[in-house]
Amino acid sequence: MPRPFTPKVVTANALLEGDVVYLTADDRWSRKLSEAELIEDEAHAQIRLLDAQAQKSVIVGAYLADARAGENGPEPAHFRETFRAKGPSNYAHGKQERAAASRT
Repeated sequence: MPRPFTPKVVTANALLEGDVVYLTADDRWSRKLSEAELIEDEAHAQIRLLDAQAQKSVIVGAYLADARAGENGPEPAHFRETFRAKGPSNYAHGKQERAAASRT
């Protein structure tokens, strides 16, 4: 018996910068997971993924990632996606640098 469908977001990496990006409901790529479209229908998820994979001049490596609804939009449902949403961990820059600056 197949597993029941769990909500997803479409994620990829920006082709030029390499940043993690998420597909929004209005067909933009955002660096914020909270702005991603939370897809709750399997057929719609496959269509959105195909749309994303066709954007070869903008992104690379598009795939569907498990997510769940949160207070401020989609949240990761797996540790890998939590890690990707926070940005590189080898040194503070980008998302991590901005997060550290906002805590001080």
